[in-house]
Amino acid sequence: MTTTTSPSLAIAATGLRKAYGGKTVLDGIDLAVPAGTVFSLLGPNGAGKTTAVKILSTLISADAGDLYVGGHHLAADPQAVRAAIGVTGQFSAVDGLITGEENMLLMADLHHLPKQEGRRVAAELLERFELTDAAKKPAVTYSGGMKRRLDLAMTLVGDPRIIFLDEPTTGLDPRSRHNMWGIIRELVTGGVTVFLTTQYLEEADELADRIAVLNDGKIAAEGTADELKRIVPGGHVRLRFTGPETYQAAATALREVTRDDEALALSVPSDGSQRELRSILDWLDSVGVEADELTVHTPDLDDVFFALTGPANVLSQTKENVR
Repeated sequence: MTTTTSPSLAIAATGLRKAYGGKTVLDGIDLAVPAGTVFSLLGPNGAGKTTAVKILSTLISADAGDLYVGGHHLAADPQAVRAAIGVTGQFSAVDGLITGEENMLLMADLHHLPKQEGRRVAAELLERFELTDAAKKPAVTYSGGMKRRLDLAMTLVGDPRIIFLDEPTTGLDPRSRHNMWGIIRELVTGGVTVFLTTQYLEEADELADRIAVLNDGKIAAEGTADELKRIVPGGHVRLRFTGPETYQAAATALREVTRDDEALALSVPSDGSQRELRSILDWLDSVGVEADELTVHTPDLDDVFFALTGPANVLSQTKENVR
């Protein structure tokens, strides 16, 4: 059997395991990536993110696991997998000694495209990635952002439906990073599936439909960004008052508050939901107190990351997938 029973999944991995010597890098992880979505794998350096990408893109073999990519069984039909995917690593595959156009045409030759079609595809992608003006210049003269765009353009020559992006914006300035995000969103809108590893938590928050946090070779948690943020304690509503009497009345009326007497502000534990917010406001209203300023503070992915991967793991008892 060489095709997955779930055609809606672009990537399906069960029990993925890999060890180097005595060190287990991936300890039986499960992954399910729906087609046409962005799936982000987060984790500290050395957590196994790049190893997972190398296995799923057929560059190295797994020690164990039932793995499907693009509907093809990884072990039984690796050639079909390679035909369905594209890979852009954290280190550019661009040859700096030749021009951007020559890099594109070389990739077209590797995909065995007829010469005329290869030139057409190269020209279209160079235009799409705003590299036409630099096409005749040696790639060594390109900025970091231009090289990354060229690298991704080269990946798209074979029209892959699944793309592995291994830390694609590492080292880019904020503007170039945002430009790359726009390109990734366009790809997904066109039906491409993106498997993204990144060290930028903001990037995963911006792009990913689902996120998995990898730690010590296991998936510590998985879900949407909002689902992951809700498993971390620390969310609260901050109420600020301009008058000390109103502040004191609110502090007396509300339970389990943290006081800031200097700022005349109260912090009320909350998951930030509309229901909880309404409950706090209704309670204040019932005792005739009105806050002058209200702000909702919810944990971000940084909080999630540190809670799940830090040495003093405060969520060690909740390492379950958020489904």
